[in-house]
Amino acid sequence: MMKAQISLLLGIFLCFASGSSYGQTLHLTTENYPPFNMNIAGRDSAKEDQITGISTEIVQELFKRAEIGYTMTLYPWKRAYWLAKNRSNYGVFSTTRTEAREPLFKWVGPLVTNNWIFLAKKERKIKINSLEDARKYRIGGYEGDAVALYLQNQGFKLNLTIADHYNALLIDKNRIDLWATGQLLGPYFAKRAGVSGLEEVFMFKETIMSIAFNKSVPEETINQLNEVLQQMRKDGTIETINQRY
Repeated sequence: MMKAQISLLLGIFLCFASGSSYGQTLHLTTENYPPFNMNIAGRDSAKEDQITGISTEIVQELFKRAEIGYTMTLYPWKRAYWLAKNRSNYGVFSTTRTEAREPLFKWVGPLVTNNWIFLAKKERKIKINSLEDARKYRIGGYEGDAVALYLQNQGFKLNLTIADHYNALLIDKNRIDLWATGQLLGPYFAKRAGVSGLEEVFMFKETIMSIAFNKSVPEETINQLNEVLQQMRKDGTIETINQRY
């Protein structure tokens, strides 16, 4: 009886000692959002060996140093976000940390900064000096994205697509006047679509992006990841990763 109790206690100790105090695998989801997280082949689903980007490399190094087990899968944004919000042990990156989202998750970050801008065709010679100036134009965004949600909350009516790269084609064909997107993301998608002649006409918000974890993840795990991330920033690891892109 004593040997059985000792074996049980030893098993419990080893469980908590392995990897992290959490002792469970965390499941990370992400989306195609270049250059932060993206599928090498450009598809809307992928496993970790096909996922790259600034945030992806930061997250991989973060979990390696923290010695926490994880999986990583790329999905369309709405599914990636839903899983992190509704499933235990899930987290989604790169997620803009907005006031509305703040209480829905536990946060590790920031991973990267991401400014929100309007792109327009240079030949249109559109001039915008304030967010209010944009109201008279047809604006494109994509459904469920923080950029689009922010503008909708400001009372803007948007032309929404299911993925942001479709807006490159819409603005090229003059179906929209302005494209509300990320400062690095929009130009990346435009180049990939063969669309040229676009320019940034207004930057309307500075944001940070982080990992949003399901609220079931223990606080000590969140604290551990944030501490390791801070160390990575101090020792220059994050800056080195940024410079590769």
